[in-house]
Amino acid sequence: MSRIIVISNRVAMPSNGSAGSQGGLAVAIAAALKEYRGMWFGWSGESTSEYTGAISIARADDVTTATIDLEEQDVEEYYNGYANKTLWPLFHYRLDLVEFDRAFGAGYARVNQRFADAVTPLIEPDDLVWIHDYHLIPLARELRARGLKNRIGFFLHTPWPPARLLATLPHHEELVECLMTYDLIGFQTEDWLDSFRSYIIGMAGGSGSDGVFSAYGRSARAGVFPIGIDADAFIAAAHGPQADAAHARIVHSIAGRKMIVGVDRLDYSKGIEDRFLAYERFLSDHPEWIGNTFLLQIAPPTRAGIGSYQDIRERLDAQSGRINGAFADVDWVPLRYVNRAYPRGELAGIYRAAAAALVTPLRDGMNLVAKEYVAAQDPDDPGVLILSKFAGAATQMTAALLVNPFDGHEVMEAMHQALTMPLAERQGRWQELFEGVQRDDVLAWRECYIAALQDTAEPVAATA
Repeated sequence: MSRIIVISNRVAMPSNGSAGSQGGLAVAIAAALKEYRGMWFGWSGESTSEYTGAISIARADDVTTATIDLEEQDVEEYYNGYANKTLWPLFHYRLDLVEFDRAFGAGYARVNQRFADAVTPLIEPDDLVWIHDYHLIPLARELRARGLKNRIGFFLHTPWPPARLLATLPHHEELVECLMTYDLIGFQTEDWLDSFRSYIIGMAGGSGSDGVFSAYGRSARAGVFPIGIDADAFIAAAHGPQADAAHARIVHSIAGRKMIVGVDRLDYSKGIEDRFLAYERFLSDHPEWIGNTFLLQIAPPTRAGIGSYQDIRERLDAQSGRINGAFADVDWVPLRYVNRAYPRGELAGIYRAAAAALVTPLRDGMNLVAKEYVAAQDPDDPGVLILSKFAGAATQMTAALLVNPFDGHEVMEAMHQALTMPLAERQGRWQELFEGVQRDDVLAWRECYIAALQDTAEPVAATA
């Protein structure tokens, strides 16, 4: 069996039961690599005044990792700059937040070259190379330039924007041409694959049918591979002592009320501002719930050095204060807003105590919180998932209450429906969702993608 070399921006291994505080990519990749020989390569998260290219190799939880430090200038231009000020907002349809800067583009190219220089000597001829996410789109081109002939796959965890939106990016053609250097390109949903097809045919003058795309003198396969959670591990954690303790603590705190929960990174794509406004409207239009319910919003800070993230934190602080000031009583607070991460076991206990979950991103590649919430529920008394139609998970989780997160009235009514839903309906919806979470888990995602990469006809994308 071939080794798998996974390459992503960060290498952040979940450990000691803390997976719940990790991003979806970290959890999914760790689960994928545990059963394969191979290595996870990426940035250590540390910065240095001068780049050396030194590689640190470690082994934890049956996974070998290899990391490099980046220069402070790299972090500013590649990570804070092109990845998170340019590509992230663009890929989430937020053109108003996109920042274009030539230095960002130069840093993005430089770091991809440094990744290629560092990882190439670690790759053996029969290895499968699996590159992840928007940070590293040019990496296959750089590896090919260094003589690598292995099969190389790419998986995008975010949405892929419509062609006309992508065309606002300077040098957008080069970005797509880099993608065509891969043997296999994976997307989360048919929507994102359709957007890619539209660009290839309409703007690159290429062709695309039966999963094979041709443009820029190259051909590559592309397909849909929706990611899942490590279902068995999460279900086990949801019945462990850490979850039980968290559940008991929350139930005591709830004091007979019904709790709605939201768990998101503090990011403008997650729709937390719109969610708070919908909840405020819910309390105004359904005053019978004043004092009888509350919203717990867990939102760990992220990318704190970027202005747009500082802005959203300030706005959410103001919103939560205003809502609590308007509705709170001496023995009840309608909105508990917490800016910290929790380990997986605690999160599972919190999920289990919640009568409903608000998973309402404005745009999301998949969203694994929705699947974790379902996995954590008590089958005898499950909560209700309220899910954005614009999350990738919506295509799989049709038994959830699907809402338009931009429509506050619709989200408000979904809250009321969730909190008043009869037990039999809650159980029926949950059972369908739970079966899907188990079936379409991270192991199924891994096997499907790797099998497709192994089946590519030629190790190197064919020249047209």
